Formats: sequence, C-alpha cells, structure tokens
Amino acid sequence: MTIHTIGIDIGSGAVKTALFRSDGGQSEWLARRCERIRRRDPMELARQSYDEVLAEAQLAPDDVAYTATTGEGENVKFATGHFYTMTTHARGGVYLDAEARAVVDIGALNGRAIYIDARGKVLSYKMTSQCASGSGQFLENIARYLGVAVEEIGRLSKTSEHPEKVSSICAVLAETDVINMVSRGIPTQDILKGIHLSMASRLVKLLKVTGIKSGKVLLTGGLALDAGLLAAVQEELVNEKIGAIEVASHPDSIYAGAIGAALWGAFRHDKLKALQARAAA
Repeated sequence: MTIHTIGIDIGSGAVKTALFRSDGGQSEWLARRCERIRRRDPMELARQSYDEVLAEAQLAPDDVAYTATTGEGENVKFATGHFYTMTTHARGGVYLDAEARAVVDIGALNGRAIYIDARGKVLSYKMTSQCASGSGQFLENIARYLGVAVEEIGRLSKTSEHPEKVSSICAVLAETDVINMVSRGIPTQDILKGIHLSMASRLVKLLKVTGIKSGKVLLTGGLALDAGLLAAVQEELVNEKIGAIEVASHPDSIYAGAIGAALWGAFRHDKLKALQARAAA
C-alpha cells in the first residue's frame, strides 16, 4: 500500500520539511524545504513549508497518512505525532548513508553524538551542554565579528597553517578569546581553524563516550557541510587514536531529522493499521 508522510524538523535556526512516498518498505523522497527562522514564527514556517511541499508534489492534505514532527515541533497543531531528535537523526542518517554507524548532529545551539546500528536504532548518545562553544550559532557569531561569510568559513579554515586553538568551553569566554586573537593580529584563517579544532575536540569526545570505535560517522545539522569542520573532526579522531572512524557528510545532511521523522511516521502508521486490523478480526 502506497502512503505519503511528511517530516518537519524545527530547530533553533531553521525549519526543515521532507515529503516521502512509501510502499512496501521502499521510500521515495518527493519534496523538501529548508527555511531559516530569522526572527520569524517557526510554527508559521512549518505550516508554510507543509503547504509548499504538498503543492510541489501535487497532493492534498487528505493524501498524507502521517505528519511527524521532531526537534522543537511538539506544538505543531496539524501534526499526527512527534519523535525524539535522536531517533529521527539516527533514521535519517542511515537513509542518507547506509554505512553510517554514528551520527553527529551539530545544531544552532548544541551538538550530539548518536551511536547507531545498521537499521538506525540508537545504541547510545551524548549531548553537549547549552553553553558549549561547539554550536552553529557560536560559529556564525564569530564569522560575523570577523567579517566572513558563513559560506567562506570552511575554505578559509582549510588554508590555515598555524591554527590558534580556542581554549574556553563557554561560548561567551570563547568569543572573548577570539577578540583577543584579533587584537594580537592572528590571521582570520588561523582563528577559524582554531575554532574548528576546538569544536571538533568536543564532538570527538562525545563520540568516544558513545562507545563507537570504528565505522563511518555522518555529520548532520546546519554545520554538516562545513568542509573546515569536517577536516578538523577527522584530524581530532586521529589525534585521539580512533582513526578507524571515518567522518563524512552528505549534501542533504541538514534534512536528516525531517527525513527520519517522515520515515518513522510511515512505520508508526503501518503499525497502527496492523493493530486496528487485528482488533477488528
């Protein structure tokens, strides 16, 4: 039986929406949207994105069997159900890369490492504290102070030859460190590479706590496509003597949570239908 499901991932920085068609265990991605919040109402963005993906796929709301939310989406009134972020990023990560055995989600306010099996089941996870300087918002704030476009951060970081590592774990103190570096004339690329190494060190420590020792780790979230951070994480893995772990990203990594929500929505819908049929028999 063919069904359509929608996953909506409301984060601190963006609302991601994914529409899927599922049939007999096979899933096809039909439409997607990613809207930066930028002081707009996330609930309104969720509704807008929902309407837009339906219009793109030429579907009506009645054609959707299950609308699932994740992240900060518990209060989306038109949703069918809600799933925890760890489970949706795990499932979405395996959909994007079947070889992934861990997911590192780097959001606007925090990061989390999730150890998973081949089916996307969460085996263990660890999350950064709210004030840690290992988040997307922290890096955006630094880039704004340095006068660097977010899209340039990764490229500049990779040109650094003498990175100046940030020592503070608190975002406020880390920003003070950066101000001091600028006053000392430290080149922008060395500051950015130092920040990447500092963030990578925290993320790798999270991974170690989960218990993973080998396999592929997929970066998800808003910083997943930051080439400088990706390189820094791999460098830190080698420094921590767990080089058997390969870190990667995917062009659609930012949608991992929304993908996972949509796929879990299809799974839950099928289970509910099976229970109803059994009860009616």
